[in-house]
Amino acid sequence: MLPLIVVSANPDTGKIIFELPKPDADGIAAQFIYIAKVETGLGSAAVSLDRGTTLTNGIVRFRRIGSKIAVELVNSKFVASTGTLAEREGVAHSFPSSVLWVGDIAKTDKDGSFSFDFAPFLAADRFGLAGRLGTESHPYTLDGSRSVADPTQAKVFPRNAEFASLLSFTSQKPTSELRNVSPNGTDVTMWVHHSLVALPEKALTPRTDPYGFVFSQLTYDYSTPLGLPILRRIAERHRLEKTDPSAVRSPVKEPIVFYIDPAAPEPVRQALLDGVSWWAQAFDAAGLVDAFRVAVLPDDVDPLDARYNVVNWVNRATRGWSYGGVATDPRSGEVIKGAVMLGSLRVRQDIMIYQALVGAGLTNSGGPEDPVEVALRRIRQLGAHEVGHALGFEHNFAASSQGRYSVMDYPAPRVELKDGKLSLADAYGTGLGDWDRFLVAYLYGAQNDAEGSEMVRQARAKGLRFVSDNDSRGSETANPLGAIWDDFGDPVAELARMMTIRRAALARFGIDALPQGQDLSDLRRSFVPVWLIHRYQVEAAAKALGGVVSPVAVAGETVATETVPAAQQNAALAALLDTLSVDAWTVPARLQPMLSFGQGTIGDYQTDIEVMPTAGGPVFDSLGATEIGATMILGSLLEPERLNRLEMQSAQSPAIPSVHAVVSKLIALADSAAARGAVGRRIATTIALELARTARAKNLSSATVMQMGGLMGTWARQLVAASGSGEQADWQHGLGALLSDHDALSAALSVPRPEIPPGMPI
Repeated sequence: MLPLIVVSANPDTGKIIFELPKPDADGIAAQFIYIAKVETGLGSAAVSLDRGTTLTNGIVRFRRIGSKIAVELVNSKFVASTGTLAEREGVAHSFPSSVLWVGDIAKTDKDGSFSFDFAPFLAADRFGLAGRLGTESHPYTLDGSRSVADPTQAKVFPRNAEFASLLSFTSQKPTSELRNVSPNGTDVTMWVHHSLVALPEKALTPRTDPYGFVFSQLTYDYSTPLGLPILRRIAERHRLEKTDPSAVRSPVKEPIVFYIDPAAPEPVRQALLDGVSWWAQAFDAAGLVDAFRVAVLPDDVDPLDARYNVVNWVNRATRGWSYGGVATDPRSGEVIKGAVMLGSLRVRQDIMIYQALVGAGLTNSGGPEDPVEVALRRIRQLGAHEVGHALGFEHNFAASSQGRYSVMDYPAPRVELKDGKLSLADAYGTGLGDWDRFLVAYLYGAQNDAEGSEMVRQARAKGLRFVSDNDSRGSETANPLGAIWDDFGDPVAELARMMTIRRAALARFGIDALPQGQDLSDLRRSFVPVWLIHRYQVEAAAKALGGVVSPVAVAGETVATETVPAAQQNAALAALLDTLSVDAWTVPARLQPMLSFGQGTIGDYQTDIEVMPTAGGPVFDSLGATEIGATMILGSLLEPERLNRLEMQSAQSPAIPSVHAVVSKLIALADSAAARGAVGRRIATTIALELARTARAKNLSSATVMQMGGLMGTWARQLVAASGSGEQADWQHGLGALLSDHDALSAALSVPRPEIPPGMPI
């Protein structure tokens, strides 16, 4: 077969000469799907430029204009898919394209074909990398003298061409994040991989997804009949065609194959093979025989080659998220390349958490409580989850509410008490769930949108629920079914259970959380996920307060939104207030010396960002830990959007807790806690400051601001008028004076809160 493009790459001159055929009447000589990816990563979890990250994906046209060649990114967002030529041109001429580069034509042959050097295109920052690396106060710029395309890496195949370039960026004021990963602290050099891919000979018939179940690209179609919306959600999916379209079950012409990066070490690599392979069962159940496969990437294959779907194993300086994504043909949503980035430190963080819960002595014991075995169970699930994204599937954060019915949720490790001991034997499930099988049937088994809609009706009849990212991420969201890293169906009951687990975990926590020979100061890091083990369930329970179940639906379907019943809301409020108890946030005295060991290793950035602030040097700040815990709970409870919903809902149903009731209960809790000593006073002070901070939130309704102001003003006067002497009276008078002095309170609120150590991802 002929190569996609005639390319002459000369290492001596550094030129990469393209030869293109005679252009058409509009000057278009060729057009391809263009995919640019990071080849050598930044190693920063904060900046997220990992090996395999997609930088650009779209259709590019090579347009000749006189003696110049322009590489033009087509605007695929605005179309007239079924319109006449005039209608299509009308839309195309109404919106801009983006010219990425203009170069000189070196030679024109008699037949109209022409050639030019493509290397300058490759050696430039076409992706805004400089902006992603830096900030306004810490800018980075591309250094052209240290950036170059590499002719030796040019590879041309019948349906794709692959190139690589070296881009160097520099800064006079580098960020601390990049100083940590750069060898000299100021310069960052990265390889970028470029793919040009032939447009499919026959475009995939687009499928639409009005529900948000799958990844979609938003297209505005101006050929849509009047009376219908022009916005279309074009589903992103791999091409999968039965050899016999009329058969209920049939082999496929070309299976979807995902390759595991051999950089993943054993036993992680095998765990990924096992977990990713779960998807094969779902395709088979949808009647697509031998439609999904997984294998280790051969040594001679470039993982960035556009022909291969790859699960990349990426290393970073600190732990971070894993990602699954796709590069597509924007005309139809067809996936050209699926790519997953799995952060290597995440599994190590998980092992540390499990060791803190059950003891490091069980590590590599091979049993169900072995932290390594539990982490591998998590890796299997994570591999399936991220490949699910690369198959086109969105999150479903309702899955945990009905017994782990999807790998597309974020699973909390299920910790149980068995015979008085913490157990991780059932930390993670195995295999796909009903929702996952539905997704495969919906996106790949259904032949058209009508069949897909019928599958949605059947899934609803089975009771399957769906809650999207938008309705789940952020503690201010309202849908109680859409929490992340939660477990079981009743968030309030699960919070109470997790408080029991937390008490047991704190009671057994000790030096055996660390393997033999490890720096004892690392106990401060291991302690954090135990101290805050219930953090995700707190957020889940808080969503019941002011909560609204809001299903995604289309016109003609019989569904309804529902306000969370008053009894459930009151139970959630009571449970959240219980978690603010003095007993819950008192660090056991035996742990104070254990958490105050000197640090043997200085400058370990990945540890420094994971621990709570100390009381000077290595001395553990137990009251600071109290404040961090209370701040975490109050952050969810006092979200302004939540209080606004309570104001509205309690007006419609007086049995639902009002803002007045919430604030009054918090003030009463603060008063009772403060009477119990230093821990209680720290909790009470945190309550007061968080109430004051919330009352100044810009997105809080004016009526709620006034209610809170009135209640806190009354409280301030009571505190100032308190009788007695000693620590308790001093605290009361001081807090009352602070709440009564607007300027002093403003100054207090300007002091940053203690930073809550990161939790996600786990």
